[in-house]
Amino acid sequence: MRDLEIEREMFEQAAALIRRRYPTGWGGAGVVHTAAGHFFTSVSIDTANASAVLCIETGAMLEAHKYNERVTHCLCVVREDENAPFRVLSPCGICQERLRYWGEDVQVGVTTAEDTLLFVPLKRLQPYHWTNAYPPEELERFTEDI
Repeated sequence: MRDLEIEREMFEQAAALIRRRYPTGWGGAGVVHTAAGHFFTSVSIDTANASAVLCIETGAMLEAHKYNERVTHCLCVVREDENAPFRVLSPCGICQERLRYWGEDVQVGVTTAEDTLLFVPLKRLQPYHWTNAYPPEELERFTEDI
């Protein structure tokens, strides 16, 4: 599957999950694609305590990690209500750190002014990431098993 097909499929899976899980009102879904060709989806946990909330795409990342699959793409999609258009949210700083586990070349969906579907390598979001201070072989020990 080519990147463009993967990215379009991810968007469609996120939109379908939002429609199913949140038929009315606000909705959000995360999707990751793995090197093994699998798609994992997730939603954010609903809780009265905002400090217990996790990012929408975290569950999908954890699912890939559970199966020891390398994430190649990540996407987060939201809509304000059932009549609103779907929007892509760029990964927050914490999710960027989580995704970094799989390397700086993970493709991430980003917010654009035109609401177009655009993926960029994670390294483009963080060109001055702290891992640049270390030689690659020092960091490889964290991802040897994937």
